[in-house]
Amino acid sequence: MTSTAIVLAGGLGTRLRGVVNDLPKCLAPVAGRPFLYYVLRQLRAQGIRKVILSLGHRHEQVTEWCRQHGQGLSLQYVIEPEPLGTGGAIRYALEYAGENDVFVLNGDTYFPVDLGKMYALHHEKQALVTLALKPMRAFSRYGSVQADAEQRITGFAEKQFVENGLINGGIYLLQREKLLGLSLPEKFSFENEFLVPGTGQYPFFGYTEDAYFIDIGVPEDYERAQREMKEV
Repeated sequence: MTSTAIVLAGGLGTRLRGVVNDLPKCLAPVAGRPFLYYVLRQLRAQGIRKVILSLGHRHEQVTEWCRQHGQGLSLQYVIEPEPLGTGGAIRYALEYAGENDVFVLNGDTYFPVDLGKMYALHHEKQALVTLALKPMRAFSRYGSVQADAEQRITGFAEKQFVENGLINGGIYLLQREKLLGLSLPEKFSFENEFLVPGTGQYPFFGYTEDAYFIDIGVPEDYERAQREMKEV
């Protein structure tokens, strides 16, 4: 399995202002520890050894914390010269990844899926991008993802109430060389401007696992994380 992951941790965290004002979102305290602690811990536990942190807003605070709490990982910092969107940030960070298969995670989401099984599916299907999908019931905060019986992604739906469905869990496994070989813009949304229009054009597949999932991007889920992450 690959030993390299990119963590996107450059977000402004605008929806958490008023709750966490003086920290980048990935360092927001959750159950007594910065949220990034949990993300890095689960990567290390699953065999990831090199983490490329894609940073922007208040990056000095992240690098300083990581110097003291790197958890034995080889950490590299890539600072966006300006906000590039999720796609631009991924493209920029991929230039620093030595391996061809690279995991990408959001720094404000905790979803400890089995990366080894996700990697096996990625290679079995020869996917360009494999998404980690989370089954969810009675939700409207997230858009939903459709996949066929072969686990190929067939579509994305806008946010609306869904009784039972799959959501994008914010973890990707990418073929670095093929992705960098595409004519991708410098700034773009990976989800809305690459995955959505690329469905049917590129081999996108979904690895589904009903693991614990939390996204601290909004105040109500940030508060929920304070309770639930004590058990993680």
